Amino acid sequence: MKKTIFLLALGLGLSTAAQAQYRGRGGNISLGIKAGASLTDFVGADAKNVYENRFGFHAGVFANIGITKLVAFQPELLYSQKGAKTNAVDINYRLHYIDVPLAFHLNTDGFFFELGPQVGFLAAAKLQSGNTTVDIKSYKSVDFGYLAGLGYQLKHGLGVGLRYNGAFTNFPESVTLGNVTQQNRVRNSAFQLYATYSFN
Repeated sequence: MKKTIFLLALGLGLSTAAQAQYRGRGGNISLGIKAGASLTDFVGADAKNVYENRFGFHAGVFANIGITKLVAFQPELLYSQKGAKTNAVDINYRLHYIDVPLAFHLNTDGFFFELGPQVGFLAAAKLQSGNTTVDIKSYKSVDFGYLAGLGYQLKHGLGVGLRYNGAFTNFPESVTLGNVTQQNRVRNSAFQLYATYSFN
């Protein structure tokens, strides 16, 4: 929880600093919406040869804050579907997150490269097999990760992008039996293809 508060405070501080520089440098701030498709999977030492990709979607809002002509800071608030399916039997894992990416953009004539941290808050986790759906209670509520991507985005109008979103932390809760604690080494992984529209 302390890490979550620290990351959110860091994001707010960076946002405030960026806005101050924006006003002093004559740059601009754009608000926007984004939505797209996600190709997600579970990765990690205990996920090898167990899971396959599944499709989902993500959508939300962002603020693109110009720091210099080349650098921008883009905090976002997204609803993101994640998860995977097993390759042996018909079981789907559907995870629903509220993600807060904090992306730094390197811009050149509308094209950009992006990199930054991300924190995700688990809203729901479900296991689906055939017509049966079960809520999963054994997953961590906070997921710490990172993002990297590229795209094309105007300060006003349409844009497109491709992003990879990976996780630093394993999302299953650890299990303690007697004196032994077991932690499944499984992390979220997602490729996100999206479209944006920026308002100036």
